[in-house]
Amino acid sequence: MKKIIISTIAVSALLFTATSCENDFDTDVKDIPVTKGDADFSNYVSLGNSLTSGFRDNALYIDGQNESYPNIIAGQMKLAGGGNFVQPLMADNNGGLLFGNTPIQGTKLYIKSFTNGAPDITNVSGTPTTNIANKVTGNLNNFGVPGAKSFHLLAPGYGNIAGVPLGTANPYYVRFSSSPTSTVVDDAVAKHPTFFSLWIGNNDVLSYATSGGAGVNQTGNTNLINYGPNDISDPNVVAGAIKGILDKMKAGGATKGVIANIPYVTSIPYFTTVPYNPLTPSLLGANITELNAKIYGPLKQVLTALGAGSRLNVLSSTETNPVLIKDTTLPDLSAGITAGLTPAMGPVIATIYGQLYGQARQANADDYVLLTTKSVIGTTAAGVPAGLNVYGISYPLQNQHILTKTEAAAVKTAVDAYNASIKTLADNYGLAFVDANKKMVELNGVSGISWDGVRYTAKFVTGGTFSLDGVHLTGRGYAVVANEFIKSINAKYNSTLPQVDPNKYSGVKFP
Repeated sequence: MKKIIISTIAVSALLFTATSCENDFDTDVKDIPVTKGDADFSNYVSLGNSLTSGFRDNALYIDGQNESYPNIIAGQMKLAGGGNFVQPLMADNNGGLLFGNTPIQGTKLYIKSFTNGAPDITNVSGTPTTNIANKVTGNLNNFGVPGAKSFHLLAPGYGNIAGVPLGTANPYYVRFSSSPTSTVVDDAVAKHPTFFSLWIGNNDVLSYATSGGAGVNQTGNTNLINYGPNDISDPNVVAGAIKGILDKMKAGGATKGVIANIPYVTSIPYFTTVPYNPLTPSLLGANITELNAKIYGPLKQVLTALGAGSRLNVLSSTETNPVLIKDTTLPDLSAGITAGLTPAMGPVIATIYGQLYGQARQANADDYVLLTTKSVIGTTAAGVPAGLNVYGISYPLQNQHILTKTEAAAVKTAVDAYNASIKTLADNYGLAFVDANKKMVELNGVSGISWDGVRYTAKFVTGGTFSLDGVHLTGRGYAVVANEFIKSINAKYNSTLPQVDPNKYSGVKFP
């Protein structure tokens, strides 16, 4: 059986490239010409956040933008009468932003070298050259704004440069906003799109998760005035915002399009790369005996007496050990720990123990250690007595370092609610629907997904689909996403847009 693939990298008129290899992305379109079906792709506009913009490696830069999933889709739409797809390209390939002469967003990440098989990841050297005061003018098609939450696309002044120092505007949108009071969706509607894509809502929960649950779960609160940058948005807020966006698109004449749901954010490498139990006997070495004698042993004894002995166990000299964390959802046993240890340690040291370990426990398999926490484990905390100050070992990792089981449950509940609304809205507005959540589950499966013998997974660095920030995709990952959009568009609008070959796009760039 032959399957037809047309790559946006090497399109020559309408020539088809046939392959007989099985893969998980395409469907059999043998001998079917490329057609638009019931859709009009002549003026395609995309709306969304960093994923829509092509953000990767913790920055926005030209090569990443050129491999954004909307740009990939637009390349296939050209085969069926689609027009040019214009993006607000950055000034360089290093990424980062300037406000005046001040860098306000750093350059992209890259793998500098490997140490003991582990990648040494750092920022590209140099100063960013993209100044947000230099407006991108003219026709635009990609309205993906890094950092945008659902309601931000409807917020007047989100691109007001005067608000940047106060943190009230988005510097990426500042670059291409049509006026100080414009909204992202109104700017998109003003382009008179004949077809649109919308993928928004990730950041309504992602920033809470990546901050280790440092924000507030605002479920039940629809008053945006009270929202902080790392809060979980109320599901009704997200549903209302997406409905508002769709209403504006429809009123502007864009009645046909595609919308995607939200993957479980805890399934991405940012949360799955660092294990909860990275403290091996070889790493701890001879310190195990001293740690057990001075910290873990006494704490285990007093916590057991307080009915909380399950919070930690003594360190093993034969098995891997979990990191020590602070869990603010636990009852604070500071006073009990202080009282229990005072006879043996004296009131001063016992008080310090009480303060440090009142809500401490060892992590478990239901906790998520953030990718950025890897560089914190084993470092020392300032202002803490020596021996008690080693992060994750003798000093608990703090809230910003860990997403606990309770916090992760709040994230999942929110995503489930968002996705239920997104599917309902897709049906109500007659739009194509992409189940991005399902595709992420496949990527996290034992076998992952494959294309012509190349296997893709959600594993950090080696999985091929995620970039070095552990959150955003590589070119290959964006190609995988583009194919999901294309399949949904074809199914809904009877078009025959061919899928692309993910293998022809860039993955993680090694030194």
